[in-house]
Amino acid sequence: MRTAVLVFPGSNCDVDCYKAIEQTLGTPVEYVWHQETSLDGFDLILVPGGFSYGDYLRCGAIARFAPVMDAVKVAVERGAFVLGVCNGFQILLESGLLPGAMRKNTSLKFICQPQMLRVARNDLAFTAEYAVGEEINVPIAHGEGNYYCDEATLEELKANNQIVFTYAGTNPNGSVADIAGITNKQGNVVGMMPHPERAVSELLGSDGGKRMFTSVLNAWRERNGAVIG
Repeated sequence: MRTAVLVFPGSNCDVDCYKAIEQTLGTPVEYVWHQETSLDGFDLILVPGGFSYGDYLRCGAIARFAPVMDAVKVAVERGAFVLGVCNGFQILLESGLLPGAMRKNTSLKFICQPQMLRVARNDLAFTAEYAVGEEINVPIAHGEGNYYCDEATLEELKANNQIVFTYAGTNPNGSVADIAGITNKQGNVVGMMPHPERAVSELLGSDGGKRMFTSVLNAWRERNGAVIG
């Protein structure tokens, strides 16, 4: 499995994503600059957190026009796995790859803390190694993580089982329906505000995010009939 970690001006979680793949999976991983126009040959695409283009206008609003995002859309159509984290989630929303939008946290403050999440769906490539209802510790770090969608979109998300993670206990940012992460209808694109790449080892405070990466590797192996060992 080959992984691309996208890099925009202002990205600051790209190294965390790269290291998570390198140290957790040991599979090929490469940085891909935002001006690239092709993602052919990549099986997993990570859209990392940070402050792409300084978060001017709105978070992700400029990054959506980067040439590489057209390549992401092509990759999604061919079935590649895509994970957008924090600012990456915001970019996926602005690009129309996922429904909804982001608003400022209800506290109007930047929040950086450990956060318990509840797994709402475990039949996706990214969540197969979790149990539905399982609670995992994955940190958050954002100022605009208040996920919003209108009632019609929320009902559609529920009807299509597109909610992947919800906040357990206290909702830290005011997200509608406590949503922390969602998927597209096809199930190969996931966006989430918490940072699983920062939770791949107990040395980091939690390994709650590790199984997202091992899950997707196993999904890729099953899809391609790869032999382990």
